[in-house]
Amino acid sequence: MKTGEVSALLAGAKAGDRACESRLFEVVYGELHRMAAAKLRHERANHTLQASALVHEAYVRLLGPAVEGWDNRRHFFKTASGIMRNILVDHARARRARKRDGALQRVELDFEPAATSDSDLDRMLMVDEALTKLATWDARQAKVVELRYFAGFDVVETAEILGVSEKTVKRDWSMARAWLQTQLENLADEP
Repeated sequence: MKTGEVSALLAGAKAGDRACESRLFEVVYGELHRMAAAKLRHERANHTLQASALVHEAYVRLLGPAVEGWDNRRHFFKTASGIMRNILVDHARARRARKRDGALQRVELDFEPAATSDSDLDRMLMVDEALTKLATWDARQAKVVELRYFAGFDVVETAEILGVSEKTVKRDWSMARAWLQTQLENLADEP
């Protein structure tokens, strides 16, 4: 996929060109599906949301009527990772509300989870809450976590999307993990 092609298609879709919108979906679908599949690999085995459904829901939100145009490919995929995060968190909240009284349980922060139980819903919601706090303190670190944890990008891809060096991504990843671990411990200790 060429950066210029995606940017041109985004501009055409913003202008209302249905042919550009259709072609854009064809061009970005594979990358969006890879992002969704990477995140869902970390979910429980019987997760009710499938990668294709996550991609389609994210795409609808990305190109919905309330969304403004995208500057370029990087901006599009950075926003897509945030939208996928929101969809997964909303899904976890809804599922937890159906199954429990809403009480959180203490969980460890694990960025390589092998999720197999409903306690993973609690972990995702706790990570989301802590990540929201981190974004007020350091937005780039929060975006690094979002891209790596929620969208499944590796260090190289995250650096490209954010327009920073791999060394910066590694440093931000390390600092954010330590900060988030402390926050998750505090959240787990709350009544």
